[in-house]
Amino acid sequence: MKCSKCQAEAIYFAKYNGLYLCRQHFNEMIEKRVKREIRKQIDLKKPTVRISVAISGGKDSSVTLYLLHKILSGRRNVKLTAFTVDEGINGYRPAGLESASKLAKMLGVEHHVIAFQESFGMTLDSIVSADQSRIPCSYCGPLRRKLINEMAERQNADYVALGLNLDDYSQSILMNVAKGDYERFMRMSPQTEMKDGLVRRIAPLRSILEKEVVLYAVANSIPFDSSWCPYYSRAQRNIFRDVINRLSEYNPSTKFSMLKFFDKARSQKGGDDVKELHRCKVCGAPTENDICSACLAIDNLSHEAPIVRNEARIH
Repeated sequence: MKCSKCQAEAIYFAKYNGLYLCRQHFNEMIEKRVKREIRKQIDLKKPTVRISVAISGGKDSSVTLYLLHKILSGRRNVKLTAFTVDEGINGYRPAGLESASKLAKMLGVEHHVIAFQESFGMTLDSIVSADQSRIPCSYCGPLRRKLINEMAERQNADYVALGLNLDDYSQSILMNVAKGDYERFMRMSPQTEMKDGLVRRIAPLRSILEKEVVLYAVANSIPFDSSWCPYYSRAQRNIFRDVINRLSEYNPSTKFSMLKFFDKARSQKGGDDVKELHRCKVCGAPTENDICSACLAIDNLSHEAPIVRNEARIH
């Protein structure tokens, strides 16, 4: 098929708007959407804007770093850095680390690694082995979020960019609605308000479909690791992914409609509606409760042993 805009050979058919796009016009479509999200999520008028990118080495975070660098590297007031959280997953994370390091070096972006083992004294593999009754994500999620915020703080970031695509985003919306978790729904990234000790999370790819992220990465020769986490199949998110994908077969605009719904709901409230934050009594991290979810997760592994947290080493 030919491109709907220039009659060149098309590489992509956007079913939700009926357009066939060549490589050039596909790139322009993706970059236009990301630029719009950047303008909405980041205050670029500040004298200095520091953005840390949490890059796993997978397609989404790699494209996030690549696009932020392409769009913002010409601005003298913007400083871009990157880091990877090494959960300690044998046969999976090493390849992601290699891809993340390769891309950061290619772009000339400072890149660091922070690990579960050095921060919590255990890897995710050892955590899963110790407690096979719980879904691995219930441990990985809060521990990753803690280290992402810590690393962004150490890099003096104003924002921390996450590689969330539209598929991820629509799934999170539906998950929070299904669980009746209004507060988590309202504080989804991007965060609109600054909170003490909590670096504002942004999601530049939240209006880009997962298959579009993959195609953009391939079309632009962006290195990324295509392997899947071995614990992926046990994630509750898979149920919601299937539901939304089935709905999208009937209405290709379903995921975009969910994003529009979320934005309208939050604008009616006037912000991300985050409760007042306190400091965790165990580790000092920002939390809505007395003890943060990461420390509760660790404590769950052994109620008899005290929670001992190592000082994270960065390399």
